[in-house]
Amino acid sequence: MIVAKKKTSTVNKVMLSFLALVIGVVGSFYLFNYFTLPLTDEVSVTDEVYYSNDPSSDGNVSVDISSYGAELSIHFLELGNKYTGDCTFIQTAEADILIDCGSKSNSISTVSNYLNQYVTDGVLEYVIVTHAHQDHYAGFATSTKIDSIFDLYECETIIDFSMTNQKETSTMYSNYQRELSDEIAKGAKHYTALECVNNENGATDVFEIGDGITLQILDSFYYTNKSSTENNYSVCCMISQDVGNGESKNFLFTGDLEADGEEYLVEMNELPKVELYKAGHHGSKTSSTTTLLSVIQPEVVCVCCCAGSSEYTKVAENQFPTQEFVDRIAPYTDQVFVTTLCVDYANNEFTSFNGNIVYLSKADEYAVVCSNNNTILKNSDWFKNNRTCPDVWK
Repeated sequence: MIVAKKKTSTVNKVMLSFLALVIGVVGSFYLFNYFTLPLTDEVSVTDEVYYSNDPSSDGNVSVDISSYGAELSIHFLELGNKYTGDCTFIQTAEADILIDCGSKSNSISTVSNYLNQYVTDGVLEYVIVTHAHQDHYAGFATSTKIDSIFDLYECETIIDFSMTNQKETSTMYSNYQRELSDEIAKGAKHYTALECVNNENGATDVFEIGDGITLQILDSFYYTNKSSTENNYSVCCMISQDVGNGESKNFLFTGDLEADGEEYLVEMNELPKVELYKAGHHGSKTSSTTTLLSVIQPEVVCVCCCAGSSEYTKVAENQFPTQEFVDRIAPYTDQVFVTTLCVDYANNEFTSFNGNIVYLSKADEYAVVCSNNNTILKNSDWFKNNRTCPDVWK
């Protein structure tokens, strides 16, 4: 009996030690996530950086475009926090278009403050939601306690991703489905990118958004095929502006499409040279490949990111915009602009890089005007201190 007791005691001690180890590991995991992962709705924003470095402003700084007489303006927005995300506003005389609204739900006030200076009727004629990543669709996927972009604006036509790896039960994705359904119930037309390229269910692949200005939904392999990364499901589109004599100016948006997705994009579409390219995946090393760039040969590139942020990696050369992105884009242009700059990620310090970047287009000319400064990437202090300058830029 004494021996049996000793064996039982030993087994119990082993089991208790094992349970303690499991609890410790699980507990540490949750504590690590709690203190390191960003919280969607609880990021403080300070006045010093919220308004594009203009302390006299009481709202997100807009750019006065009235004197330019532009027929088309494309705005790459700062998002009011230290996180990388996308939000692009496009305006013609006939339509207001929004592509994505990241990076967090607390960016909505920053975005709406900016939009309200241009969208005077409360209507967005077209909304494109490229893919189901928080830094692109948080503004559409809010809880019932927060007004989403769908709540704040009448959205007439909504085009979104055809596939996703998100689970129906995930909080943000279910929020998106609810908010989208509510907007459809209020009268919005909804098409997936696949319906657009197939011209199905009332959709079309080309939309007239202004006098001689079109929005085309490009074909993509991952509208119908599974990918291990959500990024490849991105809705890709091109805006074209007729400039006469059968020629057009073209502006390309590929969301977070990755390298293999870009290869398919080139194969499946007749892509022209473009005047403006929104850098794929925030200037990552896995996008903006030579395969794509050699075809589109962009003149101006805008990078939507918080430059130098350690949000996704502590490896400096892989922080947006990455060294590999710089090296690949350099042979085509040095006209590269960046929205936001990370000052100290751990202490939640950030500021404007170029700020809100606005590309203004007329048939025979263009201008890039930024709310903070118009310094191109290669001439910035951040670039000189953190990147190696390609020979072609010297």
